[in-house]
Amino acid sequence: MSFGEILVKNRIIDSSLLTQSRKEMEEQGVSLEEVLLKQGIPEDAITRAKSEAFGIPIKKIGDTSKIPFDILKKIPEESVRHYRFIPVGLREGVIEMGVVNPDDMAGREALQFLSSKLDLPIKIYLVSLSDFNKALGDYKSLGGEAVKLLDELETVIAEKISSAEPGSGIGEEIADGRAEKLSVGEAPVTKMVAVVLRHAIDGNASDVHIEPLENELKVRFRVDGVLYTSLKLPIKVHEAVVARIKILTNMKLDEKRKPQDGRFEASVSGRHIDFRVSTFPTFFGEKVVIRILDPEKGVKDLEATGLVGRNFEIVKEKLQRPYGLILLTGPTGSGKTTTLYAMLKMLEREKNNVVSLEDPIEYNIEGVSQSQVRPELNYDFANGLRSILRQDPDMIMVGEIRDRETAKLAIQAALTGHLVFSTLHTNTATGIIPRLVDMGVDPYLISAALIMGIGQRLVGTLCAESRKAVPLTGSVRETIEKELVGLPESVRQSIKIPKQIYRAEPSGDCPRGTRGRIGIFEVLQMTPQLEKLILTNSGESVIMEEAKRQGMITMRHDGILKVFRGEIGLEQLKQVI
Repeated sequence: MSFGEILVKNRIIDSSLLTQSRKEMEEQGVSLEEVLLKQGIPEDAITRAKSEAFGIPIKKIGDTSKIPFDILKKIPEESVRHYRFIPVGLREGVIEMGVVNPDDMAGREALQFLSSKLDLPIKIYLVSLSDFNKALGDYKSLGGEAVKLLDELETVIAEKISSAEPGSGIGEEIADGRAEKLSVGEAPVTKMVAVVLRHAIDGNASDVHIEPLENELKVRFRVDGVLYTSLKLPIKVHEAVVARIKILTNMKLDEKRKPQDGRFEASVSGRHIDFRVSTFPTFFGEKVVIRILDPEKGVKDLEATGLVGRNFEIVKEKLQRPYGLILLTGPTGSGKTTTLYAMLKMLEREKNNVVSLEDPIEYNIEGVSQSQVRPELNYDFANGLRSILRQDPDMIMVGEIRDRETAKLAIQAALTGHLVFSTLHTNTATGIIPRLVDMGVDPYLISAALIMGIGQRLVGTLCAESRKAVPLTGSVRETIEKELVGLPESVRQSIKIPKQIYRAEPSGDCPRGTRGRIGIFEVLQMTPQLEKLILTNSGESVIMEEAKRQGMITMRHDGILKVFRGEIGLEQLKQVI
């Protein structure tokens, strides 16, 4: 008997209300409990009915012992929110876990996973929705800390309003959240910005988005390339939070009509972090995006980026060349800079003068003279590259080719005995040629200087401990077989299509089913045949066909091979290419 039917049996509700509530549940996409609560049904009666239906004892949050922090930190908050279970106590070596939805089988499986991971048994109790939300607020999390800081801020606001002189207008401005200077000396706002940044760093976020809406301020973290809402604040704190960030970056506080850029450095959780900040005027106020650059994360080895097999061998061979131009291409956030750093790490830096020009410097590499461009001081990529050439360099890394002048200087450097690395914004490796031509570079210079082009994307990697095997059959197998026809013959003959592939499966330790990202690549190496096509101004499609005939593996094919190896899922591959 379901808990709804038990409520009818106990005459808490009638059958018509149950039928109506179930219909609303399906239409609104919420639980039956939430619908009944809106109807005014007592929560205690609902909880008792659920306890009887599922045979699980009730646990009141107020009656529980406090869970030790070393257990709390091992249970991800994402899992707690997603599955609606929460640790409520630890007694005699048994974790007492409160659940809101005992019939959620995915949640049960996640609890079993957590139990085996922590090597502790779990005893399940039923908790009411209000008790769950109360416990969630006390959870050691960004939300919990923000609530406390908001309480502090409310106290500060109340004190300022009460102490403001009548008619001054100061109290009204603060109450409406229009007093930017509130963030300068008030601890709650300062702490709130610091707490947001600390949780972003601890959560391995690459960016923080602070977005004003009509009635709230939304804070989102970008983790593994995907944005997740992490916090919602009252809209009245928006001006104070933005002002605090502007002060950190020396931006103009009174300029709200046009975008501003800035950067600052801070020590967070004992780590020195660089932050690059951009403000942007929107309908409801200024939006702020903070890019997090953590030099202490270290530079990946080239193998760890996802370059394997033929692609890896070509890259390794080209890095031994004494001169030439190597370009990486892809959209923003596709991992180009990470791959560039991995290449620099492979160079012989003791016997060679390796110099880089970057915006910004994301990681420190021993043995490389790294320089930060300063456009506001007229020290841009073009002027910086001229200065580098007077430093007797052997290898040069230019963060990005953005204009004709930088492109021509990079190619001239490659032709005069330097190995030059840089990035370019195109969709494919073969798109490098028409992009350089559009910039005004002569085709004969491209064919002479360019030795390798690399196109790449980043794809979410499956959590090895929770990925789920699925048989590779039917239309999916047919589609993949058709895709593989485009592979070079030498590669296709060595591939055995597996009977099964893997898909992302959320777990208690991996709520999204993926963790981290890996690159998929296509590597275009210059050959005499391609040089002839470039000199005759052949189109990108013609160059691509010739490159594939010579053995180039496209990004999509590289992704399919990684699907076969169980590193990524088809769903993740489809999201990027």
